This record gives sequence, structure tokens and C-alpha cells, in this order.
Amino acid sequence: QVQLVESGGGLVQAGGSLRLSCVASGNTISISDMGWFRQAPGKEREWVASINWNGGVTPYADSVKGRFTISRDNAKNTVFLQMNSLKPEDTAVYYCAASRRLLNYADVIQYAYWGQGTQVTVSS
Repeated sequence: QVQLVESGGGLVQAGGSLRLSCVASGNTISISDMGWFRQAPGKEREWVASINWNGGVTPYADSVKGRFTISRDNAKNTVFLQMNSLKPEDTAVYYCAASRRLLNYADVIQYAYWGQGTQVTVSS
């Protein structure tokens, strides 16, 4: 089993920045690719960004491209999401997810492990 714990969420004004972190523990050798999703009230869970095992592949959703940056520190089993130029529509619970090598980074059902989520609220 793998446990994922997110942190770094909070309340920020539009145009501000936040950095989310996700620490993996447990049988981390079983995972390679990781990603971030988000879910706003009344909406389906939405893919945000992913990163492969060595950071060489980092796809983004169009809605965050150019504003968000995903990265990882394998020595610390941690993945980050740097969020800049935040907008009110970025308000959601952000979830970290992990899996073995993925075929489709944006497919929620391909991720085997999930964190509990961290709330991000962007005020206008």
C-alpha cells in the first residue's frame, strides 16, 4: 500500500501563488507516475497535471498551462504543484494521485492511490 498526504492549500487572493506538496510513504517502489487532480463543489474531478518517474514528462491541462508547474523530488518521495497567477475558478479541493507507469495521464481511473485532498480557495 501507498499513502499520499497533501499539504500547502489555503486561501489566497486572485493573482497570488500557492505551492502544494504531496509526500508518498509505504510501498513507494510500486509507484512511478504521479499527478494532481482537483474537484470543485458540484463538479467532477478534473485532471490538472502529471509527472513521470524522472520528471521528463509533465503534461498539463489547458486550463493551467503556463501558470502551474509540477515537479518532484524522488529522494524525498515528494511531488509539488507550484500554482501562480491563481484565479477564482482554480478554487477546489486538490488531490494527489499515484500509480505505476500510466498510459493516459489524464485518466482518473488509472491512478491506484489517492490522498485526502487539500483545499485551495482563491478570492476575487
